[in-house]
Amino acid sequence: METVVFGLFAFLAVASALVVVLHRNPVYSTMSLVVTLVASAGLFVLLGAPFLAALQVLIYTGAIVVLFLFVIMLLNVQREGRGPGSGLGQRIGAAVAGSTFAGLLLLFLWRGYRYQQLAPLTEEFVALKSLARLLFSTYMLPFQLIGLLLLAAVVGATVLARRPLASEELPALAADVVEVEP
Repeated sequence: METVVFGLFAFLAVASALVVVLHRNPVYSTMSLVVTLVASAGLFVLLGAPFLAALQVLIYTGAIVVLFLFVIMLLNVQREGRGPGSGLGQRIGAAVAGSTFAGLLLLFLWRGYRYQQLAPLTEEFVALKSLARLLFSTYMLPFQLIGLLLLAAVVGATVLARRPLASEELPALAADVVEVEP
């Protein structure tokens, strides 16, 4: 039964991740990202890490994806159209890159399966205490930098999407006027 549930969550995660990448509407892509993150939270539960699953749902799905939706709707991003660079060369390059990635992934999976069996997860490995110790000691700087990066992205999107007020347009227009002396 556990294998069936794992297969269901894995299929859901991969299928919705493909929709994230392939769909032209950014709102639908973001909503598919929510499904991907919830499915990966289900996989965390199956691995015996319910706290990580809760963090996945609360932080990523609840906060960051809502932030993405806010920025997309703030910028009023429309459906993506076909650009001039969507030709045959781009498709061939994407096929070569995808094939290379798939081949390397299969090679690494085969070597990992062939030479080393994974040890079972222990309670100590997925415990909250060890996770908190790592997060607030070893990974403290990357954790803070990611938060700063997200803050800068939101401020930048807000500045780009802001329409100038009527009082801000007048000095710019006045600077363009050149007075001619008689």
